[in-house]
Amino acid sequence: MHASVIIFYILSAFILGAALLAVTARKIFRSAIFLLFTLIGTAALFFWMGVEFVAAVQIIIYVGGIVVLIIFSIFLTQKSGEEMPKPLRNRSLFSVLALLFGFAFTYHLIYKYRFEQPAPHVFNVKVSDIGTQMLSTTEHGFVLPFEVVSILLLASMIGCIVIAMKIKPMEGNEI
Repeated sequence: MHASVIIFYILSAFILGAALLAVTARKIFRSAIFLLFTLIGTAALFFWMGVEFVAAVQIIIYVGGIVVLIIFSIFLTQKSGEEMPKPLRNRSLFSVLALLFGFAFTYHLIYKYRFEQPAPHVFNVKVSDIGTQMLSTTEHGFVLPFEVVSILLLASMIGCIVIAMKIKPMEGNEI
């Protein structure tokens, strides 16, 4: 077994373990921290594959932006330290069935197509080319998804502000 395969298995186990803990944690803050570890592990996997730009974007946007926004919104609510309620049995059963279906479907795809390992090649893409394509309005440009993501981030920030606002109780019988 080569060292690169061992590194892949270690990174994969770290990502899967952190993702499992993020989903099963009873405290919402711990769940957000495990999500942070999952995203950092994914960035490490990108670094290992030699796609440094995507790894840097993963760290800057997801780890530096989204997870910090989630943690701030958790702290701004009054229930940040409480445990989440246990899921209902029906939901747990459905989750286990969805998990088994996902594993069976993935196994079927791997067994059917027997993915061949391609010859390794170096990614020769300049960051300026990525930026040009990101802001291009041509057929293969990404300006629309770029704008949709920016609107999504703006909506999440407005949602955090609305959640954090404390409504003063009305005095008397005023309507």
